[in-house]
Amino acid sequence: MGDTMKVANWYNNKDIRIEEVPTPKPGPNEMLVKVMSCGICGSDIVEWYRLPRAPLVQGHEIGAEVVEVGEFIEKYKPGDRVFIAPKVPCMKCDFCQKGHFPVCSVIKERLPGGFAEYVLAPQTLIEHGTYRLADNVTDDQSTFIEPLACVVRAQRLAGLQKNLNVMVLGCGMSGLLHVKLARANQCSVIATDINPKRLELAKSLGAGITINAAKDNVVERLLAENGKPVDVVILCASAMSAVEQAWQCVDKGGVVVFFTVPGPDKPVTIPINEFWTREIRVLTSYYCGPPDIVEAINLIESGSIIVDDMITHRLPLKDIAEGFQLVMDGRESIKVIIKPNI
Repeated sequence: MGDTMKVANWYNNKDIRIEEVPTPKPGPNEMLVKVMSCGICGSDIVEWYRLPRAPLVQGHEIGAEVVEVGEFIEKYKPGDRVFIAPKVPCMKCDFCQKGHFPVCSVIKERLPGGFAEYVLAPQTLIEHGTYRLADNVTDDQSTFIEPLACVVRAQRLAGLQKNLNVMVLGCGMSGLLHVKLARANQCSVIATDINPKRLELAKSLGAGITINAAKDNVVERLLAENGKPVDVVILCASAMSAVEQAWQCVDKGGVVVFFTVPGPDKPVTIPINEFWTREIRVLTSYYCGPPDIVEAINLIESGSIIVDDMITHRLPLKDIAEGFQLVMDGRESIKVIIKPNI
């Protein structure tokens, strides 16, 4: 480990620079970890969401190895393999007490971006957001912990239970995780996408009905093959056409979950009068909380949710711009993982 390290500094999706910065030294209550794997999240490419904080080192889906600990850190030691959450709630404020961990009012510290050779973990994240990885969980699998935890929380908020009909609009990485988890919970799954390859994968993962939204009338196909609307619609696509499909595909007493949202320049109109008489709920789900992370780790560790079949690309840090392009294009990639230390 040298005095300097490489990081990928993101200015925008077309301007990602490999820069050299001093390697941080941990203070008494800090810990330095070597980033072995870091996934590119779909939110990493959403410029309206990220640009206000640019330039920044992104990357919040990590698998890492402890290399140096401060003198007061006793729980972890060099050589430990860990997942570290990007942020942790206080667990004490009114929001946390109600289970709304993502909107904790006192979150202050965040994990520095994982698109770097090393990351310095602050005390709060060491104490409340670091999880030792089991021997059977790989660094690459660790990059799925945070996104799977977000999926766990969304499906819990939606009230998913055995034998419900669930429709997943958009079969990128998050959408496919929704397919996997819904099937693991013994739900029937209908999946849509505009990419035939992604639909093939969704079908192989257990989606009973797959619909090509670029070619077919989604609502007509759903009713023809399923016989009725669905109990739960999970939006994993930000296209306005997907939003309109969600309104038309949800059944009475059902729920629409916005797992992703259109840009702020695209107003969404909820058919509230119709939904009022049909008792349809509209929910948003953003990020996750500690209980969701624990459940996600257990799902991966136990083999209940297999994630390796979604990894399409592994790239060194120097090729991160290519990785972002693959995710933006979406035709050939599902999960792109950056390996900063190869």
